[in-house]
Amino acid sequence: MGIVLVSHSAELAAGLRELLLQVGGGSLAVEVAGGTGEGGIGTSYDLVRAAIEKADGGAGVVVLPDLGSSVLTARAVLDDHPVPDAVIVDAPFVEGAMAAAVIAATGADLATAVAAAEEARDVRKL
Repeated sequence: MGIVLVSHSAELAAGLRELLLQVGGGSLAVEVAGGTGEGGIGTSYDLVRAAIEKADGGAGVVVLPDLGSSVLTARAVLDDHPVPDAVIVDAPFVEGAMAAAVIAATGADLATAVAAAEEARDVRKL
């Protein structure tokens, strides 16, 4: 299974990727589409498309956008280039990604990883 982190910030996506790889071990594909193609803040259609393609190993792709236009960009990419087993998840960016990674690393299927990411919305910190 693959996870794609779509963020307005390349640094934010890269840092979160590092955390996910630590919990996911070597079995988890985590790709990032952070910032614009020119290195600025924003989202890039081309970066999102490339990340989804790279993460798609046949077991599904969890796509986690951070906010606003990253959601719209991810939707546009999947509308234009459908990947049947890619799911855009409405979840908190960090908590949802971490939950999906932990569950995916156990060998769980796509639906279980998506559910774990979505459930992260209700996890209290205090």
